[in-house]
Amino acid sequence: VGYFTPIQSLATEVFGASGFALGPWETFWVLFYGFATYGNAGYMREQVCKYMCPYARFQSAMFDKDTMIVSYDTGRGEPRGDGRALHRMSQATRARGVAPVSVGKGDCINCTLCVQVCPTGIDIREGLQYECIGCAACIDVCDSVMDKMNYPRGLIRYATQNGMEGGWSAARMWRRVARPRVLVYSAVLLAIGVAFVTSLALRSPFKADVVRDRAALARTVEDGRIENVYRVQLMNSTEAAQRFHIEVAGLPEAVVTSHADVDVAATQARWVALSVQMPPQAARALGAGVHPMQVRITLKTGTEDGTVLNEKSTFVVPR
Repeated sequence: VGYFTPIQSLATEVFGASGFALGPWETFWVLFYGFATYGNAGYMREQVCKYMCPYARFQSAMFDKDTMIVSYDTGRGEPRGDGRALHRMSQATRARGVAPVSVGKGDCINCTLCVQVCPTGIDIREGLQYECIGCAACIDVCDSVMDKMNYPRGLIRYATQNGMEGGWSAARMWRRVARPRVLVYSAVLLAIGVAFVTSLALRSPFKADVVRDRAALARTVEDGRIENVYRVQLMNSTEAAQRFHIEVAGLPEAVVTSHADVDVAATQARWVALSVQMPPQAARALGAGVHPMQVRITLKTGTEDGTVLNEKSTFVVPR
């Protein structure tokens, strides 16, 4: 909610000396997001990861057999041992430190802790599944079991499918990182990052939008002057209040007769009515019809003083 309402003001309204003073919409959204957070993280939990999170859907399109994923070493772990071995090491057929080969088993003692700690409830021993979020909780708990059994760590580890099938070393798997798929993804990510930084560096401290007043395209006022009225929206994107000067260009002797100087608060937008007038002799010289012009807006305060923005518009001379 603090994204839409300034966070300092929001905190004051909630925790200030005057007590709880949120407006109706702010109260609604605080309750809505609180309810949504509890529903997602406290009630639905892993169902969000399985059916709502988009990550599981697009990761399959990005993966290949050389992608580092959480993997179970089937060749080393199978056949699985007695699930009671961890709790009955003194009585089990496989006690701590007993070589799995001597009892015809693999390193996996079938304790199922990897399934119990998985936030989405999958069994990583069944292979890659779209529900896996790569949290590596199964790796940590499996390593702790291997330590207790005096077996080497890494029964569940980060590896690639090709690496697992071919028995590759970690160094050989990492050498496959610089492949076309990864290079293309890296180039796209780099381009997005450069574009983002460039847009921040070159962004204008303000924006403007000029809209003609459709109620009266043109009218004749005192002294026979021709007047057009516009609505100008000024958007201050800086963290300080700014003053803007508005003038017109491209029309002979045209002047702004209202709101030539406008103050806009920090990070705020303001609509102002703009009146542009032209002497009758200049209007006759132009002739009846629609004539192009520019509304020139100049920033007059702050570190960006002198920044100019030109917005195209038109001036109508009646018949």
